[in-house]
Amino acid sequence: MKLSHLKSLFFIGTMLCGTMVTMGQSAKVTTSTIGLGWANNSVNTVVFRKNSLVTFKGEQYAAYYNNDQALVLAKRKSGSAKWQVVTTQYKADAADAHKDISIMVDGSGYLHVAWGHHNQALNYAKSIKPGSLILSAQQSMTGVNENKVSYPEFYRLPGGDLLFVYRDGGSGNGNLMMNRYSMASQKWVNIQQNLIDGEGKRNAYWQMCIDKKGTIHISWVWRESPDVASNHDMCYARSNDGGLTWEKSTGEKYTLPINAANAEYACKIPQHSELINQTSMFADDKGNPFIATYWRDSSTIIPQYHIVFKTADGWRSANLGFRKTAFSLGGVGTKRIPISRPQIIAWNHDGKQSAAIIFRDAERGDKVSVAVNSDLKTANWLVSDLIATFVGNWEPTYDTELWKDKKVLNLFVQQVTQVDGEGKASIAPTEVQVLEWKP
Repeated sequence: MKLSHLKSLFFIGTMLCGTMVTMGQSAKVTTSTIGLGWANNSVNTVVFRKNSLVTFKGEQYAAYYNNDQALVLAKRKSGSAKWQVVTTQYKADAADAHKDISIMVDGSGYLHVAWGHHNQALNYAKSIKPGSLILSAQQSMTGVNENKVSYPEFYRLPGGDLLFVYRDGGSGNGNLMMNRYSMASQKWVNIQQNLIDGEGKRNAYWQMCIDKKGTIHISWVWRESPDVASNHDMCYARSNDGGLTWEKSTGEKYTLPINAANAEYACKIPQHSELINQTSMFADDKGNPFIATYWRDSSTIIPQYHIVFKTADGWRSANLGFRKTAFSLGGVGTKRIPISRPQIIAWNHDGKQSAAIIFRDAERGDKVSVAVNSDLKTANWLVSDLIATFVGNWEPTYDTELWKDKKVLNLFVQQVTQVDGEGKASIAPTEVQVLEWKP
């Protein structure tokens, strides 16, 4: 990827649905509208959706709740403005912003969908045939610890099998579960019942990614209670064998389960630091992990975006430092926060390590914004807006498989409103769109 391409992207104005804005001769951006989605809270746009969009063999899939709280699936040929849209037979309590929809396509082309979880029994189905948007009847996966599911996430391994990760238990007291789906048998097996153990005292809020080599990277903050103010520290683990065994970044093997005593601490962050949970991470083509989050350093009252990343000299933390507005995190439920949790992408440019953070900030007018650094050895961050459109309390999610394979960034974008403490607004549905950039 050329940095000039990214810079071209950052100065784009408002774009009409389906129109294309050409940036010079080498970069272009399009937006495409799928339909109208539920906008009374942020459930369609929470940052921990894995995934909201996913591409497989030239077809891109999307999922969202409509204004009737029904689960909607859609797909298109990559780059097309025309979507095939199906309203499924399934509904959920979309008024709880935790109950997001997660999708993934396995290596045989079956679409897998999980939805409507916040300490609920598992809601899972897959398409009746490869490439179809028609879902089967609900089914269990393994039957093990499927009654108190939260934060379901799918990931595709390089061979086409899937991982399914979720929390079993409650906030401040839960364990991380992991299942694996075999294309050959078309069955799920449990491979970790308690990968990260809260020991009945805390739970891990994680972010995870799989690099092109198949290494699984996971990082997490600990939370001591349901109060978000009790978040602390950033930990890390990786697996080179599909999640069966785990190690630290040094190669030292973990004795499972991982807990507060034996975890590798990538960054020590005290409680009451406005540290947010469930953000994002990305590993570049060389397998180097980058974690994006935000917190407040002890010397300031202003929370700032940070990147935590590994170098040959150990873990480093980069403070982006461009924010000017203070706020404080505390309480339970989904919060109305003036900034979004960030997404991160990273790449090598002329031998330098570059990175971009995608975010939304009230001090910038609640738009889709990006901060870019062409060399992480410096503190030079270029902050700009991708589009001039107001997106409310949107958080960024993107097509991880398309970025991994093609270095094309597709963002799920919808204007939504989040009332503090799991409240619900009363507004009309808004357009669900995909914002695409490619060199």
